[in-house]
Amino acid sequence: MNRLGPSVATRWIIGIVVGAFFAIPLVATFLYTLRGTDGGLSLERWFALFDPEKSAAIKPIWTGLGNSLILAVVTVAIVLLLLAPTMILVNLRFAKLKPVFEFAVLLPISIPAIVLVVGLAPIYLQIGRALGTGTWTLAFAYGITVLPFAYRSIQASIDAADLRTLAEAARSLGAGWPTVVLKVLAPNLRQGLLAASLISIAVVLGEFTIASLLNRQVFQTAMLVVQKQDPYAPAIFTLLALLFVFLLLLLIGRLARGTGKARS
Repeated sequence: MNRLGPSVATRWIIGIVVGAFFAIPLVATFLYTLRGTDGGLSLERWFALFDPEKSAAIKPIWTGLGNSLILAVVTVAIVLLLLAPTMILVNLRFAKLKPVFEFAVLLPISIPAIVLVVGLAPIYLQIGRALGTGTWTLAFAYGITVLPFAYRSIQASIDAADLRTLAEAARSLGAGWPTVVLKVLAPNLRQGLLAASLISIAVVLGEFTIASLLNRQVFQTAMLVVQKQDPYAPAIFTLLALLFVFLLLLLIGRLARGTGKARS
């Protein structure tokens, strides 16, 4: 019987090519950050990030990183507290509205960020008057930006779980809807919720256009400012951000595997 899949050699070639595609730019960036003042390789630029005297020039990056982390927390809260319960409600009680809801949620992925900002600018004028001009208010715009990605992650878990049977069983035992959602449905959707949270954090840390046009200081805009004075610091922070997201991905994978073992 002939094998339909690729051979072992083909898989190795594909793996090496794809791995090199991602690894070469990262390695090149890392070597770039190791350029010492004497022309050799040195970690002095990495240590300079934590030197109070030398880190004054990169202070905007630390400020922007703090703002982005706050934005990530608020955006994840929007996804978990607004989008996820709404998706559960639509799938359980309003199945006929699912196509319309899906179209509305996936629509932002087809709208360029600069066009989205044009529509959000008048809204943010009112938000600034009511809530102030703090950077955290960007979470409302980021919540719209991450909708398509978070929706797909959560919907995949919803399709894999029989929410209707679980909800009816819990309700028949006297559980209220908050208990059903938090203690019955949410644990079965853990993998999708974790993936949606990771995607939201990655989008927030990498977003530039909306923050720049709305004149907010975040991680990406701060790196652009500092790059004009010190081109090495933004490269170092980029590698650290990628490492942070990678560790989050490993953590989510471990938690997901733990959930699967518990179910089995």
